[in-house]
Amino acid sequence: MERATPILPADDLTVAKSFYVDGLGFSIRFEVSDDGKNGLLGLERGTIYLTLDSPMSGHGREACVSLEVGDADAYYDEWRQRVPVKRPPRNEEWGARTFDLIDPFGNTIFVMGPPRAARASHHVAV
Repeated sequence: MERATPILPADDLTVAKSFYVDGLGFSIRFEVSDDGKNGLLGLERGTIYLTLDSPMSGHGREACVSLEVGDADAYYDEWRQRVPVKRPPRNEEWGARTFDLIDPFGNTIFVMGPPRAARASHHVAV
């Protein structure tokens, strides 16, 4: 299997674990750290893999990662109970349903799923 795994900058792996594991429900795949703050943290949730690098030098900050999911609303309903979410899901004109949130380090988590069909109006013919 081939896979691309985003590496996001972080300032503190303890804060990262609190947000991603406790808040978003990811599991830890691996952790390499001498002090619990600096190092690498590998995460997974289903088929979604992320790596957090603290401190991440030589790369830009405020990264963005897009997570493609089967139901954006289900993730929104789960995550908004535990972490701040910027906005509720909306259907985009380009054919997806999206919402986004910002992690404690300024990285954007952009969640994208299939659009929801517009709810049909119930008109009674007379």
